[in-house]
Amino acid sequence: MPFLTTEDGCNIYYTTQGSDTATRVIIFLNGTTQTTLYWGATVPAFSKRFRLIYYDARAQGQSDLGANPISLKLHVADLKFLMTQLGIEKANLVGISHGARVALALAIENPDRVARLVLCSLGAHTSQRSRITVQSWLQLLRISGLEAMAWAALPAVFGENFLKQHENSLDMIVKAVVKRNRKKALLAQLDALLQYPPLDAVPVGFDRPTLILTGAEDPLVPSEDAQRLADLCKAHHEHLSGIGHSIPAEAPRLFEELVLEFLKK
Repeated sequence: MPFLTTEDGCNIYYTTQGSDTATRVIIFLNGTTQTTLYWGATVPAFSKRFRLIYYDARAQGQSDLGANPISLKLHVADLKFLMTQLGIEKANLVGISHGARVALALAIENPDRVARLVLCSLGAHTSQRSRITVQSWLQLLRISGLEAMAWAALPAVFGENFLKQHENSLDMIVKAVVKRNRKKALLAQLDALLQYPPLDAVPVGFDRPTLILTGAEDPLVPSEDAQRLADLCKAHHEHLSGIGHSIPAEAPRLFEELVLEFLKK
């Protein structure tokens, strides 16, 4: 399996799809508790036109937790290291939730490394509901473990339609979350997430072409916060009805359509 080892000795797992000779690259950035497997359904649509890079951020999936305290700055450093080691000077970044936050932070810090941005399920502020939700996941994880936390997270990360349509397979989703995560690593990531700097520190001159996608049934990202972020980034904002926080999983064909159309421009 392909791994890259950072300067502080942390092994980062990654995988690639599509043509290695493609001049246009997309890097997909997972949300918390997700792994590279989350994006599997998107491969056929995107691999025809792009070189695709998927990776597990430190503390996710097959990547190490590492010895250094987790921070947004450290995640950005890991992403830059990945790009450098794979010979990628500039890429399109497609991130969801925590992954979107890392993508935006890199675009602010090094705009020359980013061609276009797709930010799913991200707003300009961390709402009080979102903060308390993360705190509740932390407590459940400490007291009752991964399975209890995963069950509690379902109504926050999926919309009503998805939950109804997949009622009989929710236990399989929970088992997948348990299998792909480690308690110690997830505790460290969730605790770090609560210490991240404010999201609204987008510089006035920010000019990376950006698409923001949010779900109308997402309790963690109010539409007004997403629109505020869109205004700050001078971005196009699509607010999608009948969809929750996990847009690529809940509406994969719509997600592909919107992202491909944006990346064509």
